[in-house]
Amino acid sequence: MVVVGIDPHKRTHTAVAVDEVGRQLGQVTVAAEEAGVLRLRAWAAGFGDRVRWAVENGRGVAGGLVRALLGAGQSVVWVPPKLMAQCRASARGHGKSDPIDALAVARAALREPDLPIAQLEGVARDLRLLTDRREDLVARRTQLIGQLRWHLHDLDP
Repeated sequence: MVVVGIDPHKRTHTAVAVDEVGRQLGQVTVAAEEAGVLRLRAWAAGFGDRVRWAVENGRGVAGGLVRALLGAGQSVVWVPPKLMAQCRASARGHGKSDPIDALAVARAALREPDLPIAQLEGVARDLRLLTDRREDLVARRTQLIGQLRWHLHDLDP
């Protein structure tokens, strides 16, 4: 199993993937927007099907990321910042490093098996399913209108 630790921020999310013993397999930084989350998921898919996501739980900047991962059927756990302190202190040189923080998140998720599991609950989950379905229907409708327009153009320019 691969654990992807994420250090979320307002503008970017930095992710580090580790194996079962905590060896770093790779890292990536993406924009904190929908396209960035898609890029992040595509990057993590390169590590196989058994990916567990661990997100630092702090400052409320990871909500959109976690909702997107959960909506895609991914397994996500919250890592409290205090669990990362020891790993971060031993690895950090001068200054702050988002990759070091993301690595600390991933390793903390490996060490702590009983971290809180993120989940969409109740109304939030229902609204997410309805919103996803509506977006799919709107996209399909737009596609069909475009196809019809081109067929009509071919028949009678």
